[in-house]
Amino acid sequence: MRRDVTVPAEVRASRGKNEARRMRVAGKIPAVVYGAFRDPVSIAVDPRAIRKIVHSDSGFNTIFDLAIEGAETAPVMLVDRQVDPVHGRLLHVDFKRIDLTKRLRVSIPVHTEGEAKGIKLQGGLLELVTRFVEIECLPDDIPEHFTIDVTELMIGETKRAGEVALTGSMKLLSPGEAVIAHVVALRAEEVVAEPEAAVTPEAGAAPAAGEPEVIKKGKKDEEAPAEEKGKKTEEKGKKK
Repeated sequence: MRRDVTVPAEVRASRGKNEARRMRVAGKIPAVVYGAFRDPVSIAVDPRAIRKIVHSDSGFNTIFDLAIEGAETAPVMLVDRQVDPVHGRLLHVDFKRIDLTKRLRVSIPVHTEGEAKGIKLQGGLLELVTRFVEIECLPDDIPEHFTIDVTELMIGETKRAGEVALTGSMKLLSPGEAVIAHVVALRAEEVVAEPEAAVTPEAGAAPAAGEPEVIKKGKKDEEAPAEEKGKKTEEKGKKK
């Protein structure tokens, strides 16, 4: 979306990590602008102006003017950025010059409005499946977002990308059958039965029907008197 915003910039005379560090200390960040069949230019910009654009309603789809001191003023879009993973500060940004007569491919957020009848009358749940659709259009026709009304949706009914209202030079690139939102029935909670506690039979009790009896091998030999064990040993020796 085209906005009446101008971001000032200055040409960078040198490059390198040390120069970039000095630039950030001075309140600027390194950047580059390219595209529209012109040479890329290394510049420095105020990160506060870029953050305002990123957090605006149109976000990365914002087209604004970049005014390079002593050089050009051109409509651009923010196409890439490098962020400090620890502190979240902007470290570097890339701009692309925009030809206002050429069509662009952009991703547009989709918002919903209304409360689905399937929620109020049937106890269903509204699920948002796709939050963005891709379109192609002229730069001046880029919308901030699309809005679809889900008020009439009942359980099992769906809103698809093909139902998004397009205007001007817009052309839908996402599949028309792609689901944007639908109402589904709530799943019943599965009740998992707790396993019964194992019952340990009392000593000397007979095993229950169908349960195998455990035979303790060697028990009788261990309990036999030592004299009987000795006799058996002598008898075996005579036989040999």
